[in-house]
Amino acid sequence: MRGWQGDLGVAKTGTVDQGRIAHAAGPVRVDGLKAAVGDRARPDTAVLTRTGTVRLVTAELDVSDERLVVRDAPVTLTLPDGKPTTGRITDSRTVVDPGDGKADPVTKIAVTVTPDDAAVLAGLDRASVRVGFTAAEREDVLTVPVAALLALAEGGYGVQVVEDGATRIVPVRTGMFAAGRVEVTGDGLAEGTTVGMPA
Repeated sequence: MRGWQGDLGVAKTGTVDQGRIAHAAGPVRVDGLKAAVGDRARPDTAVLTRTGTVRLVTAELDVSDERLVVRDAPVTLTLPDGKPTTGRITDSRTVVDPGDGKADPVTKIAVTVTPDDAAVLAGLDRASVRVGFTAAEREDVLTVPVAALLALAEGGYGVQVVEDGATRIVPVRTGMFAAGRVEVTGDGLAEGTTVGMPA
């Protein structure tokens, strides 16, 4: 203790008064400095900000997208170099930005995502990572490009089916839309059916 006090240039008493040092229960990362060298430290005044050492991804969503935020739900992550990876929602909270007096307060949902492989975030600090949330999921369905849908004169939609050099229009019922594709069901449609696309 006295050696440490000597290194700091303070009296070598071998004891430390309460409030003279800050103690953390584990490793921390200094995120920012709030005071400059020579500033007087006062009670309840932060001299630095800190975070944990685990790298996480945070995102803000509009309150209207709250349905997407489900604890432990899987998400997709796209790293700054374009590489995809996955993660899970591990925390969320409501935050309110009070505005600057001219703008109205804005309420957002702050979401914390933990990557499935923590190593993918090594070397990243305050980097922009795209987070993809899943609103709904369908398994074992037929999909076609949205551009393949045809508006039918009698209402609804159809697709142009191409078979043996001939084409025919098959009415379809649409389901979920995602990533430029749409779920379809219709008589005579099966996996591998070729549909026409506009030129």
